[in-house]
Amino acid sequence: MRYTSTTHHTRARKLRKNPTDAERVLWTHLRKRRIQGYRFRRQHPVPPFITDFACPQLRLVIELDGSQHDENREADESRSLKLAEAGYRVIRFWNTDIHQDIDTVLDAISNAVKTCEKRWQ
Repeated sequence: MRYTSTTHHTRARKLRKNPTDAERVLWTHLRKRRIQGYRFRRQHPVPPFITDFACPQLRLVIELDGSQHDENREADESRSLKLAEAGYRVIRFWNTDIHQDIDTVLDAISNAVKTCEKRWQ
């Protein structure tokens, strides 16, 4: 299915209204420029995908994977590769990581932000 800009934005809006528990938890830590002053967006369209979280300024994407992704690893890897080809750095976390060890996840995101800052300076 080929998506138009309008389709992407409509779908992203629906996804933002119905976040997973893990997305809700991580968003409380990413919103309002809480990670080194950078703005992250939820369910941000990067055609042909809608990313879980993205910082367009740094071209950094954060994807959260639940148990269904265990069966779709090839699709996730392909998606990450296509985003990388478009100039985005992609980092992935399991939902369980968000719920059980949020501090380690936030440290990894901060490190990725620092790496991306260096790349764009």
